[in-house]
Amino acid sequence: MGAQLREKAAIVGIGETEYSKESGRTELALACEAIRKAADDAGISVGEIDGLVRYDMDPVDEVALTSSAGLRNLRWMSHTGYGGTGGNAVIVHAAAAIAAGLATTVVCYRSLNERSGARYGQGSTWMSEKVGGFEQMQMPWGLLTPAQAFGMFARRHMIEYGWTSEQFGAVAVALRTHGSMNPRAMMRKPITVADHQASRMIADPLHLLDCCIESDGGCAVIVTTAERARSLRKPPAWIMGAAQGSGTRARGIIFRDDLATTEAHFTAKDVYASAGVGPADIDAVMIYDHFTPFIPMALEAYGFCGRGEGGPFVEDGRIHFDGELPVNTHGGNHSEAYIHGLPHIIEATRQLRGESSAQVPGCEVVLSCSAVAQLSAAVILRKD
Repeated sequence: MGAQLREKAAIVGIGETEYSKESGRTELALACEAIRKAADDAGISVGEIDGLVRYDMDPVDEVALTSSAGLRNLRWMSHTGYGGTGGNAVIVHAAAAIAAGLATTVVCYRSLNERSGARYGQGSTWMSEKVGGFEQMQMPWGLLTPAQAFGMFARRHMIEYGWTSEQFGAVAVALRTHGSMNPRAMMRKPITVADHQASRMIADPLHLLDCCIESDGGCAVIVTTAERARSLRKPPAWIMGAAQGSGTRARGIIFRDDLATTEAHFTAKDVYASAGVGPADIDAVMIYDHFTPFIPMALEAYGFCGRGEGGPFVEDGRIHFDGELPVNTHGGNHSEAYIHGLPHIIEATRQLRGESSAQVPGCEVVLSCSAVAQLSAAVILRKD
């Protein structure tokens, strides 16, 4: 991808609803609130937005928003696949649209009543009696849920590299430490590795405290041109680089050539080339944490440690906000809220503005990325 997107666009507005277990509101209402707050944060009107990027699984589509959010005319509309990769992929799409001159001000959003509404797996082929495609090779034998599939991926890494469940517990402790400092976080009670080990097993080797929470809420991020970014209310978070990756044979998570390797190692190479920086230049990392083992996997894929070294790397507070490489300083999907990774981009922006509840001193460059074993995307932002 090279430098085609480098600093052609910037994040200038961020907005969130309250995160809760029971919003009592429609996902459309949550999306509209988040978009309005992002516009207010940027100091613009919603009517100035002329581009929109959504998750393809978001229940609120472009038509609904044109009727309800105050948009005047969208000149660019696109969507990204999957959830875990989406929080970064929507920013990739927005930056590309702006660099191509197809829009000047793009909103990316996600709204979700996943706690009080339909949980993932309900009413879908995950639990259907009749399935086809790749699912016919797993569901009849009891492989039904995301935790089961991702748990197999984590177990393969443990077998090959000697990772331990206690190392996953160290990740959970770091995420909850950051959540305890965050007034927006749903889970704020500190935990220990012993608490992690005592939590019930969900799908071997994943304990309850290895799993992301379920949340209601909405998020929005506004991206605009370099020229306009310099004149708005808040300091811009410049998009230095952005990339997506698919790898091969990722269908169903586990049907792949190497069960211990995620697609992120492709994306890492591309995002660093796009931004013109490397791992040594990164001050903080926001990693999609659907399950705790995928944080050390991402640290390996993005070059912060060698392959197989991610487990030991997360020990001894090294990924805490005041550690060697701060990770998910908002608490992530594990402790703040699960809105499919868009809060990670919001936290990256807060870090660069100096507004985080777990502020990293001298934070100037942040990587937001995923290593979800299904597709991947990454964005590197820098301080104004």
